[in-house]
Amino acid sequence: MIYQISAAKEAAMPDSNVVPPPNSLDQALRARAERVIPGGLWGHLTARNLPEGYPQFFDRAEGCHLIDADGRRFVDLMCSWGPIVLGHHHPLVDAAVAEQAARGDCMNGPAPVLVELAELVVETIPHADWCQFGKNGTDATTTCVTVARAATGRRKVLVARGAYHGAVPWCSPSVAGVTAEDRAHLLFYSFNDIASLHAAAEQAGDDLAAVMASAFRHDMGQPQSLPTPEFARAARALCDETGAALILDDVRAGFRIDLGGSWEPLGVQPDLSAWSKAIANGHPLSAVTGRERFREAATRVFSTGSFWCGAAPMAAAVATLRELHRIDGPARMRALGQRLRDGVAERAARHGLRVDQSGPPQMPTILFADDPEWKRGFAFCAEALRHGAYLHPKHNMFLSCAHTEADIDRVLDAVDAGFRHVAR
Repeated sequence: MIYQISAAKEAAMPDSNVVPPPNSLDQALRARAERVIPGGLWGHLTARNLPEGYPQFFDRAEGCHLIDADGRRFVDLMCSWGPIVLGHHHPLVDAAVAEQAARGDCMNGPAPVLVELAELVVETIPHADWCQFGKNGTDATTTCVTVARAATGRRKVLVARGAYHGAVPWCSPSVAGVTAEDRAHLLFYSFNDIASLHAAAEQAGDDLAAVMASAFRHDMGQPQSLPTPEFARAARALCDETGAALILDDVRAGFRIDLGGSWEPLGVQPDLSAWSKAIANGHPLSAVTGRERFREAATRVFSTGSFWCGAAPMAAAVATLRELHRIDGPARMRALGQRLRDGVAERAARHGLRVDQSGPPQMPTILFADDPEWKRGFAFCAEALRHGAYLHPKHNMFLSCAHTEADIDRVLDAVDAGFRHVAR
């Protein structure tokens, strides 16, 4: 079953073209939040970094549609920044969560669904001999690094310049509250640049614990770059030669590019992988998978949390992964993403605009040429929002299996309006 919003629900939804009045509920909620929350909201979900008119608060979601606090409806191309892979309120996922929650969720230990999910993950991912779970992507990337250090007895970790691996001091994009000691053992290379990778490894010497790589280069505000097979093979060879762990950060892209891991199409398998976002269709869960060599180190590393064995999200993950297998979710999202990409290219040409579309089709990024401060991007997205499409001016977006060709065509109508506005 591919989840789509019902015609009756769609007809009942408000028209998204209505701009909220100055005294909107969203504005009132922002004012209240400012009094009790520093900055009104923390982290990447704040609307302060989005074009004018973007809502901060949402009332509900169905399928690939969002309805904000003021009743405006949008086709959602952010999918909660990645977690929604089957669609908001997918009935199979909701049913699995409700059934498990009725028996128990946060208990003194895990429910049997933990073992079921671990078996399914290991069966799904070719490089996985074992797995363990957490809550956030940062939990997973940090655990991968810690396990690599425990297994190798070394300290240095190579990461790509500009890459995002989480929101704790060792990897946060912000330096506020971060000390030099937090990052003392990070060394940097340029994504897809084999020479810079080797130079960083040489700098690490015999203290190299791990090479961490993103599924693809998805630095915000920059054209995205897929990994070249040569780079992926070079990273694998380097780790084989030095005994370091090859860590794939698949938190953002996992289960959208390939169910077995985003580097499977390249024929390159990591030693450790970090997963989150799409694993449970919006329910809080992350995972670390690893090869047999790292099993013993994983048993020695103390990684835990009061909610890390929550059973309801694990039930959601079982339902999500089974459904993604059944419908070949990555292929469906890839086809829809290509429809979007082709339509954007045609409409940009029609309006005489140069845009850069990059990244995998199921995780598209749209940037304007000669737009270093994203002014055109902001104007474009603000206008598209007024026509019912929730896009992002500088972050990669996400397709879900709930999108239909009709939804993509609605987005393209909004894209056309946005391009027309920019061209003027």
